[in-house]
Amino acid sequence: MARLTIGQDLGSWNILNLKRNLNEKWSVTAEGQLRSLQFYNNFHYYEVTGTANYQPTPNLRWTLGGGSYQTYAEGGDFKRPKGQEEWRLWPQVTLFQPLRKVNLEHRYRWEMRFTDKGYRNRYRYRFGMYVPVGKSKKDFRPLQLVGTSEIFFTDKEPYFERIRVVGAINYKFTRSMALLAGYLYQFDYKLTDEIGRDFLIMGFYYEFSRHRTVNSRNHLNH
Repeated sequence: MARLTIGQDLGSWNILNLKRNLNEKWSVTAEGQLRSLQFYNNFHYYEVTGTANYQPTPNLRWTLGGGSYQTYAEGGDFKRPKGQEEWRLWPQVTLFQPLRKVNLEHRYRWEMRFTDKGYRNRYRYRFGMYVPVGKSKKDFRPLQLVGTSEIFFTDKEPYFERIRVVGAINYKFTRSMALLAGYLYQFDYKLTDEIGRDFLIMGFYYEFSRHRTVNSRNHLNH
């Protein structure tokens, strides 16, 4: 029976996201992530991904993404043998729902996972809340409170796989550059093992051009 181990080390979860707006509806992104199981020590995971995004309306975005996801053994920096080598392809739809001063997000993703242990499907749903606070700077508010909760499940038993919760602060230095800092909790369910992890999450986001301002406020793509 799965249970969470208390008192684990705080890990690090680092994100670099670069975005290019091609026109008012199309954009592309490139992202890298680097994670450690202790505070900037015992690096065990990295991913490199890219996406193509189509946003026909301010409240709807279609995405096709893919990339490489590499997991190493615990107990050191990129310790071998690897836990898993994986390539993914994932279509995604994101719905944005403004509610007074709060911006709500519903994100649905289907992951086609090509791993060294065989092919797998995985499905993800993320609910997010983005709350601008403080005074406006020019035509935008630099400071934003972020809260998200995401569930992962599969088409095979035990079906439920993971839950991920984030609480963070997003600060926009300019309309094109933002820094995200906060706390991420992740619980993985396995039949014979259990992993509960706490992470300091740090993300840097930059847009190379701007053709529109809609929904650039939501800087959280992990």
